[in-house]
Amino acid sequence: MILRQLPLTRPDGGCESVETKSASKPWEVDDGLWTRIEPLVPVVQCRYRHPGRRRLDDRQVLCGILFVLHTGSPWRFLPQELGFGSGMTCWRRLRDWNEAGVWQRLHELLLAELRTADMLDLSRAAVDSSHIRAMKSGPATGPSPVDRGKTGSKHHVIVEAHGIPLATITTGGNRNDVTQLIPLIEAVPPISGKRGQPLRRPRHLYADRGYDHDLYRHRVRRFEITPHIARRGIEHGSGLGVYRWVLEGTIALLNWFRRLRIRWEIRDDIHHAFVTLGCALICWRRLKLSL
Repeated sequence: MILRQLPLTRPDGGCESVETKSASKPWEVDDGLWTRIEPLVPVVQCRYRHPGRRRLDDRQVLCGILFVLHTGSPWRFLPQELGFGSGMTCWRRLRDWNEAGVWQRLHELLLAELRTADMLDLSRAAVDSSHIRAMKSGPATGPSPVDRGKTGSKHHVIVEAHGIPLATITTGGNRNDVTQLIPLIEAVPPISGKRGQPLRRPRHLYADRGYDHDLYRHRVRRFEITPHIARRGIEHGSGLGVYRWVLEGTIALLNWFRRLRIRWEIRDDIHHAFVTLGCALICWRRLKLSL
């Protein structure tokens, strides 16, 4: 924590300095978050015959990953004076931890803690998607119908009643929203945190008219979920926005991470790792309110 001197005016007109704590930067990993991530990080055994260079501390590398996520900086321009290692080191660690399932397990762990703190409400859920520009081609990209056919991707998101993200899917920008409705429901993980069976399915699901299809309504009901989907061809004002507005806020929070506003990664697994990490950070901020 950085301390700085601020002038303070005394009653007699003089000044004296006091020490105040400056706000921590968003890419600095606090102790509470690290105690949850550290057990999930795979342990790498050192080679004794040819050890090579000393492996950089995992917590420092995580700060570098979060720096890129928050600022959108290219990997090669990661400032070395921050002590987070090179951009390639951070990229490899992001890839390896994603393949080990670290980000998904972190998200599930935080969802369980939110349920324990009674901050999770699965009585209803909402689904929607947002377009982003993809600067390079690759898997899960396609011509975007809202960006003059330029290459883009879509973030499909499902949230619970308070806007906490439950699952995300990344597809090409030309994929229809309704085609990802069932995969989104199936992507919601079992959420423990209390005695009894883990929760996984909301009781009600809200969506806009982009998901209007009777076939998919029937498929949603097979999950014992009541769909509330706006109908095409009728004037606006269905009233579903009373429940769906929290999803717009969650999408805005995801876009607050600059690396998620524009897709720079060719590999879709790397980009989705950033998305999952962003969802976990949103959950962590909510959880800190109860600590």
